[in-house]
Amino acid sequence: MSETQTPVVETRSFDAEVHQLLKLMINALYSNREIFLRELISNASDALDKLRFEALTDANLQSLTADDRIQVEIDSASGRLAIEDNGIGMSRDEVVDNLGTIARSGTARFLEQLSGDRKADARLIGQFGVGFYSAFIVADRVTVETRRAGTAAGEAVRWSSDGKGEYTLETIKRERHGTRVELDIAEAHRDLLELQRIRSIIRHYSNHVGFPIVLGETGAELPGEPVNDTQALWTRPRNEIEDAEYREFYQGLSGDFEDPVKWAHHRVEGTQSYSMLLFLPGQAPFDLAWNRDDRRGVKLYIQRVFIMDAAEQLVPRYLRFLRGVVDSADLPLNVSREILQDSPLLDKIRATVIKRGLDMIEKLAEDGGEAWQTFWSEFGNVLKEGLIEDPDNRDRIARLLRFASTRERSPGSVSLATYLERAGEGQDTIWYLTGDSLEQTSASPHLEAFAAAGVEVLLLSDPIDPWWLAHLHEFEGKPLKSAASGQFEVPGESEQATADDSTEADALCERIAGLLGDRVGKVRASRRLVDSASCLVEGADGMNLRMRRMLRQAGQAVPDLKPELEINPGHALVKRLAATEDEGLARELSELLLDQAQLLDGGELADPAGFVRRVNRLLTI
Repeated sequence: MSETQTPVVETRSFDAEVHQLLKLMINALYSNREIFLRELISNASDALDKLRFEALTDANLQSLTADDRIQVEIDSASGRLAIEDNGIGMSRDEVVDNLGTIARSGTARFLEQLSGDRKADARLIGQFGVGFYSAFIVADRVTVETRRAGTAAGEAVRWSSDGKGEYTLETIKRERHGTRVELDIAEAHRDLLELQRIRSIIRHYSNHVGFPIVLGETGAELPGEPVNDTQALWTRPRNEIEDAEYREFYQGLSGDFEDPVKWAHHRVEGTQSYSMLLFLPGQAPFDLAWNRDDRRGVKLYIQRVFIMDAAEQLVPRYLRFLRGVVDSADLPLNVSREILQDSPLLDKIRATVIKRGLDMIEKLAEDGGEAWQTFWSEFGNVLKEGLIEDPDNRDRIARLLRFASTRERSPGSVSLATYLERAGEGQDTIWYLTGDSLEQTSASPHLEAFAAAGVEVLLLSDPIDPWWLAHLHEFEGKPLKSAASGQFEVPGESEQATADDSTEADALCERIAGLLGDRVGKVRASRRLVDSASCLVEGADGMNLRMRRMLRQAGQAVPDLKPELEINPGHALVKRLAATEDEGLARELSELLLDQAQLLDGGELADPAGFVRRVNRLLTI
């Protein structure tokens, strides 16, 4: 520390809420102790910005901006950490105003004095005036030495406090203008006094601050070197940035060694300005599907200072695979700058994130090829969540969906638009079938009537499919219907059935229903089945056995509804049942028809051992 000009030390009390408020801030306001370094570096950056701004109109200050920098110094032996800048500094009155009164912001007061273009050019942050006090999260005592630029060396001030309600002031002599904040780190936080640890924190939170941040150790033989990248890529004009620079930035931001497949660089200027740089990855992290609350990919900056990994107000869950940055000086945060507050600008930025994200995906789909196929394979399931969560963009998302079908079995091959283009003139429905796997769905007896009629069916086997189907009821005016609903018949088939056939089939259905008892709700003859003996029909609520099972696994209460069974009167197994007068055999065959239908529908048998015994007995008759 510098030699004092006078031994007089003045002790004062904080003006507002003192010990109680400081205690609250230290223990509750900030969730992460590393935040203190971000806040102190931000304050130093503000001071350098202020000096540059005032130098525009004060020729005496212009020579003081030649070597702007922020120095971070570690003294592990004495347990101290210092942050020093050669910015505007503070006078004694400014120290009292800015450090003696909690939540009074020097930056905010500075901005109040500006207007017009001067205010826009200032580009300052630090709107709350409490960031300085975050130092007490890790420090037993904080000492500030400062000298206002343009004043004499003997007019510097030292401010010191242990954060317990009082602070001391004294006039000192300081050769350099600017401010030095020195922290006596508490014993419990001495692990922070490691060079690599501090370097990591700086690069995480303050990597794009517009001034060099030089990190060093007290007494080191070599001076420290800048540890941050002062140029934020997103602040540069797009026409000045090479593709290689975008790719390099993405890899450093995301930790992904692969290149992004698309990116979008967007900047808005005006009364409320913001910038964003978004990337579309080529591969997904392993936990993307189930870790729905993890949106660490898009980072929020306030004037190039990292604030948080983008909150849900900025990035919807179904776009959580996006990577990039959003930077704005005007977003309202809570007092600790850790929680976003609702505002029209926030809504505007969120809408832009969604629009730009979907724009990139649409362009990728338009280009097609391996890159699109890979993207759909990696992120298609996540994108489908948008059909549930984002009704405003449901139509845009629906156009991006891709499926396997009875015509093209490769997953991600058929869009809804392509399906309708290939449908016959008389087809007014988009038919789909859900299942646990593509193999199981492809073998479903529900498809037999569609195959006979030459009607394409979309095959949906992803776990998310039953959920979004409850929200997307039509596409381009055509309803989506399940092939398992029993609403499709082979054209002309109903006219071929005779009255006698119908009477016999109805009688057989009544017999099977009686033999199965309360295991089924209804048994009816099918005009859809061609090769299979039986199948289950979705209930009136549209939920099949798979959907019911998923709801139960999710802890939801699902009413027990008896399945509806369709039988194929022309199948040999059904004919054998109709012909036998042995009620025991008829019961065995009826139960076999129901068990087979449940298995083909992806259901689980309540008595698999009984099923095996029945099959074995029938095979040996």
